[in-house]
Amino acid sequence: MTRVLVVDDQVLVRSGLSALLRATPDLEVCGEAATGEEAVELAAGRRPDVILMDIRLPGLDGVAATERILAASDEPKPRIIMLTTFDLDELVYAALRVGASGFLLKETPPERLFTAIRAIADGEMLFAPTVTRRLIDTYLRCPSPDVAGAGPLTSLTNRERDVLSLVGQGLSNPEIADRLTVTIATVKTHLNRMMAKLDLSSRAQAVAVAYETGLVHARR
Repeated sequence: MTRVLVVDDQVLVRSGLSALLRATPDLEVCGEAATGEEAVELAAGRRPDVILMDIRLPGLDGVAATERILAASDEPKPRIIMLTTFDLDELVYAALRVGASGFLLKETPPERLFTAIRAIADGEMLFAPTVTRRLIDTYLRCPSPDVAGAGPLTSLTNRERDVLSLVGQGLSNPEIADRLTVTIATVKTHLNRMMAKLDLSSRAQAVAVAYETGLVHARR
């Protein structure tokens, strides 16, 4: 059973999502919140597995609430799916940077929503690499390498840097394995070690680091 916290300031949206989830045998609604502050409080008290977080909330918005929840949570931390009305909401990238696991449009069909929650709960990526590339290209147009930010990369081995670079380019684990001529298990090992060294909680954060340190550049 996957425990889900639903966060949205619109009562009809919040109630509708909760009703859909309650009708699904393997998903349990452990709480509802209308504000970011309520979300932080409920996340601490009820320890959901997955949080559906409206990205635009009055007061403490979804990005700030996500950051607070993840900072205060013990392992295993909840996986947070940002809900947005717009395909390329400017807050989406900010949410990924602070540790959100992905995003869904509010118009997403119910079955796709259920599939996404299950995938996120299992630690998988929520969106395809092509979506990651589109987000990065939109919000990191022609970035200058962050020399100060490149410091943490010195802790990585050459192969870990290779994996980070390819993740930043939007490649999946099988594609990285093929590119480096190694097994998928080896890619996962390098990826996990790299993320641990850089204190990253999601693949999306790894993509952001690859761009912010100048390891990968957005297409012009």
